[in-house]
Amino acid sequence: MPTADELRTRIEAQLPGAIAQVVDTTGTEDHFYAEVRAPQFSGLSLIDQHKLVYEAVGYGRDASIHAFSMKTVAS
Repeated sequence: MPTADELRTRIEAQLPGAIAQVVDTTGTEDHFYAEVRAPQFSGLSLIDQHKLVYEAVGYGRDASIHAFSMKTVAS
């Protein structure tokens, strides 16, 4: 199971220049909340911003992540 820090690292590696904060909301390493600020979000819809983050963390491919919510902001 990934940790919040590992997910932060994945996001920042996939989206150069991004600043991410990820929190394990239940303490069980399977429910997370992230706030991500990235230049790649500029001009994208909220849905497309979220797709970039989901892809970066592997949500949907990594079965150990049961829930992942986020707030995204273009920088």
